[in-house]
Amino acid sequence: QVQVVESGGGLVQTGGSLRLSCATSGFTFSRFDMSWYRQALGKERELVATITSTTASTNYADSVKGRFTISRDNAKNTVYLQMNNLKPEDTAVYYCKAARPYYGINYWGQGTQVTVSS
Repeated sequence: QVQVVESGGGLVQTGGSLRLSCATSGFTFSRFDMSWYRQALGKERELVATITSTTASTNYADSVKGRFTISRDNAKNTVYLQMNNLKPEDTAVYYCKAARPYYGINYWGQGTQVTVSS
């Protein structure tokens, strides 16, 4: 049974930090590209950051470059998103996705709320 479970969200003041975790099970984590997305109220879901399966190369949305860091621990089947210098516009539900694009496989978590107060 595939499980993708985000945690670590919460309420933080502008300039603060949070670390999101995404714990997975039920599939071979090391073979999957892992991504964080976010969806603010009334807006489309957007890609925040991705870390690949093989080389662990990373990509970030321009809006979070220099502030957010994605990382993975294949031994723990977990991906992280370290978020620093948070801004009110970072307020959203953050989702974790596991993907094998060649096979068209995508597993999503249920999301964790991040709220940044001004």
